[in-house]
Amino acid sequence: MKKIKPVYLNRELSWIDFNARVLDQALKREKPVLERLKFLSIVSSNFDEFFMVRIAALKRAIRNGGGVDLAGMTPAKQFAEAVIRIKNIVTQQYECFNTQILPDMEAAGIPYVAPSEYSLQDVAYVEDYFRREVQPLLTPLRFEEDQALPSIGNLRLHAAFLLRPKDKNSDDEGDLLSIVQIPASLPRIVWLPKNETAARSWTLIDHVVALCGEDLYPGYSVLERTLFKLTRDADFAVDEERDEDFVEAMEQVLVKRELSIPVRLSISPESPCIRDTLAERLELQREDIYEMPGPIDLRTLMDLATSNEFPHLHDDSWRHLLPPFFDPEEDLWASIQMEDRYLHFPYNSFDPVVRFFREAAEDPNVAAIKVTLYRTSGDSPIVKALEHAARNGKQVTALVELKARFDEGRNITWAARLEQAGVIVVYGLASLKVHAKAALVVRRESAGIKRYIYLSTGNFNDRTARLYGDIGYFTCDDLIAYETGLFFNVITGYSSHSLFSTLALAPATLKFKLIEMIEREITRANQHQSARIMLKCNSLSDKDIIDALYRASCAGVEVLLNIRGICLLIPGTVGLSENIRVVSTIDRYLEHARIYWFANGGSEEVYLSSADLMTRNLEKRVELMFPVIQDEQRHHLTELLLGYFDDHVSAYELQKDGKWCAVKNEKHADTRPAQQRIYETMGRRCEMVSAGTQGAFKIRRKPVI
Repeated sequence: MKKIKPVYLNRELSWIDFNARVLDQALKREKPVLERLKFLSIVSSNFDEFFMVRIAALKRAIRNGGGVDLAGMTPAKQFAEAVIRIKNIVTQQYECFNTQILPDMEAAGIPYVAPSEYSLQDVAYVEDYFRREVQPLLTPLRFEEDQALPSIGNLRLHAAFLLRPKDKNSDDEGDLLSIVQIPASLPRIVWLPKNETAARSWTLIDHVVALCGEDLYPGYSVLERTLFKLTRDADFAVDEERDEDFVEAMEQVLVKRELSIPVRLSISPESPCIRDTLAERLELQREDIYEMPGPIDLRTLMDLATSNEFPHLHDDSWRHLLPPFFDPEEDLWASIQMEDRYLHFPYNSFDPVVRFFREAAEDPNVAAIKVTLYRTSGDSPIVKALEHAARNGKQVTALVELKARFDEGRNITWAARLEQAGVIVVYGLASLKVHAKAALVVRRESAGIKRYIYLSTGNFNDRTARLYGDIGYFTCDDLIAYETGLFFNVITGYSSHSLFSTLALAPATLKFKLIEMIEREITRANQHQSARIMLKCNSLSDKDIIDALYRASCAGVEVLLNIRGICLLIPGTVGLSENIRVVSTIDRYLEHARIYWFANGGSEEVYLSSADLMTRNLEKRVELMFPVIQDEQRHHLTELLLGYFDDHVSAYELQKDGKWCAVKNEKHADTRPAQQRIYETMGRRCEMVSAGTQGAFKIRRKPVI
C-alpha cells in the first residue's frame, strides 16, 4: 500500500470548532434555560481569552511575516478563516439568546426588560438607582481628536456618548465624544420592582448608564449613545532574566496588558458614528469589529446563569459524593496506607484534598509539606492550611507559578501571604511553567519517616473542582513517594531527572515515554497480537505524538481518542488513520482529566497526567505523568474511558473531512450521557464500599504513629 503523507488540522480553527460544540449545548431546547445561558456565557468567556492570546499572536505573525503551520496555512489565511467562523458563531449565539433564551426566561417568570420596554415605574426606579448607586462611581472621559486616547481597560465595559452643547446652533460640526467605564464592582444584573406581570424582572447596568448618561453632562445634549468593550493583546512574556525582582517584572506585565494593542472592538449597533470613530482612533479594521445585537458581554451573565435562586431552571443537582474511605471519623493516613485512593471530581467531593492539607497542618507528627500551586481559588482553604502549617512550625515549601496566565495577580498575592507566614516560596522556573500538580507530606511514624503523596490532573482549586472533571490520586507507595521527593528537588534545587523510573517528567522524559508506549503497541500489532491505545486529554496538537498515532493506525493498532478541545489529528483516512476514532464530550462538567491507557499485551497500563498532548506541555512546561499501580483503580479507570466512547448523547465525533458531528443515538444504545453514567456508577460504588466496610473501619480510629 502506498504510504500516505500525514495531514493535520489547523490549531486555531480546531479550537473555534470546540466553541461551536459548546454553543451547540446552548441550542438544545430540551435543556433548562439557565443551563443554556451558562453555555452561551462560556462561549463568550472562551473567545475573550482566544482574542487576547491566539488572535493577538496571529496578528503579530502577520506583521512579522510568519510562515505556514502544520495544516499549510499562512497566518493571514488563518486569521481570515477564524474571523468568518467566529462571526458565524457570534451570530448564532445572539440569535439563540434573543429568540430562545429571553422568551424562555420570561415564560419562567424572570423576564428581561430592555430600555425601550421600561414602564414609567421602571424608569423612575432606574433613574433613582442611577443617582444613588451608580453616578457617584462614574468618571466621564473626553475623547478628543488631537489628544491622547483616554484609558480604555482590557475587557472593561464602557458607555460612549456623542454630545452637543445645548446652546450650539450647528447641526454637524464640533460634536464631542465622551466615554465612561462601567465599574466592574457594580452588579451586571439590576432587578426591577415587582409589577402586575412579573414578580422578578431584570435589566442590565449598562442600560442604566446609557439611559441616564445625560446626567453626567449638564449643558450638553446626548445625540447618540452606545456600549462597547475592547479586547487587547495579552500574550506577553515576563522577562525571565530578572531573577532579583521577578515579582515586580510580572506586575509590570499585568499593567501592560491593560493598555496593550487592541485586537477586537465589541460594540452595540446603535451608533455607526461612534463605532467608526472608535475604530479609527484605535486603528482597528472592519474585521476587528464585532457588532453585538444584544448585551455586549454575555460572559458576565454567568452569575445569573448559575444563580441558586432558580433551581427549577437548572439541571437536577448532583451531590459531590464523599467516598467512605475518607470518612471524617476515620484516620486519613491509615486509609491511604491501606491502599491507593483516587477521587474523580466533581462527582467526588474535594473535601478530602482540603482535609489532607488541614490535617497535615495540625498533625504534630507531620514535619514537612511540599506543594505546587498553579491556580487556586480566591479564598483558597489549601493556601490557608499551608499558612497555618508554617505557623505551627512545620517546614512548608510552595512553588507558586506566577506565569499562570490570567491568574498572575492572584498568585502574586498568595505568594506574599505565604512568605509572611514563613513558607518557603519558589517562583517557578526560568523559561518553563510548572504545571504539574503534586503535594508531599512527610510524617514521622513509629516505623520511621513516611511520605504521603497527592498527585492530580487538575489544580488545587476548591471552586473549579466543583465544575471540572479531574482525577486526584493519593498514595504512599515507596517508589512514587521517593520520586515525588526527587521531583520537588528538581524544581526547587538541583537533582537529576534521569533517576526517575516510575514518574515521567516533562520536558525531560514524558513525551519519550508516551511515544515509547505507542511504539510498543505497534510492535505487538506487527506481531499479530491485540493492540489498543485509549487517550483522554483536553488537546492533541503535538506533531510527534500525532505521527506516532498515525503509525500505530497503519500497523493495525486500535486507537480511541477522547479530546475535549483542540485536535489536529484527522481520523478515518485510509492508509493513514482508518483505525483511529476521535470523540469529544461536552456536558455539564468541563472534561479536564488526562488519562493515558495502553493494552500492553493484556497487562493494561494506565497513567494520569497534568499534561495535555501539546508541544507546549510536553516540551515547554514542567509536567508529571504517574502510573495507576493497583488493579482495582486501573479497572475503574478503564471502564471510565470506555464509557466516553459509548456516549450517544453528549459526544461529538471528528470526521475525516475535519468536521465534528454529534454522535447519533443508535437503536438500543444507552440513552444516558457519559457523565450521568459516571455519577450513577460512583454513587453505587460509594454505597457498596460503605456497606462492605462499615464495621471494619471502626478499628482504625487510632492514628498511625
